[in-house]
Amino acid sequence: MFMSVRGAFAATLLASSAIAATPAFADEADAPSEVTVTGNVALTSDYRFRGVSLSGGDLAVQGGITVSHKSGFYASIWSSSLHSSEVDVDGDGVGDGSVYGDQELDLIGGWTGEVTSGLTLDAGLLYYVYPSGKIGDANYWEPYASISGQVGPAKLKLGLAYDWKQKGLLDNNGSKSDNLYVYGNVDVAIPNTPVTVSGHLGYTDGVLSPCYYCTGTRTFNDKTGIDYSIGASMTLFGPLSASISYVGVSGVSVDSYTDDTVVGTLTASF
Repeated sequence: MFMSVRGAFAATLLASSAIAATPAFADEADAPSEVTVTGNVALTSDYRFRGVSLSGGDLAVQGGITVSHKSGFYASIWSSSLHSSEVDVDGDGVGDGSVYGDQELDLIGGWTGEVTSGLTLDAGLLYYVYPSGKIGDANYWEPYASISGQVGPAKLKLGLAYDWKQKGLLDNNGSKSDNLYVYGNVDVAIPNTPVTVSGHLGYTDGVLSPCYYCTGTRTFNDKTGIDYSIGASMTLFGPLSASISYVGVSGVSVDSYTDDTVVGTLTASF
């Protein structure tokens, strides 16, 4: 997937020689590819999903690949390491495994493009998979859509995701349940610097709300919640970038789960 500097240099020389020798093919060689492949790998201090830690407050390794067509259609795969608590199913005081296991795998398909001047739509279907989960079936589907546009120096984005009732989303009574998530993002690039300042605000209504599973607290069974973050990101050099954010959620604060925290991430893109 990666090419060495020497290999890239040799390939460039070879391509340049071929174009120079056959100028009739120059336009064809310069034509943009119909399909592009991009990806990234990242190390983050805490994997926060809509404000809630899925890595137990620990480091997480993440990465993904996206294949995009010039028509706007794309397919992606993304993964992150997890740290989820074991569940005592038989009541013997010994953990029998965890619902999510130690890995999340997201399979994504969608379309993005400008639907009117200055407004971009991104819509698709996401499938959350937890291949090492041992308790029940935690996998679930999530259709999503967002609209984004530029307003002065700010890029604004509004989006929603809705998970219909399915076996991967069980309420505290063991019944299939659903979940609605709506959010807004704002990103402002600081002129003449590599820094972008970002803000996020999200609202959840359903079994994925921040403190629905906070057992032993007064907010147990609370199916609504808010998550928020504010931070900054910057390009360091080449494909390497870094970000830092303050992340929080409404409701009770559970250490390494729903407590406010600062998250730092180092990302290499290709």
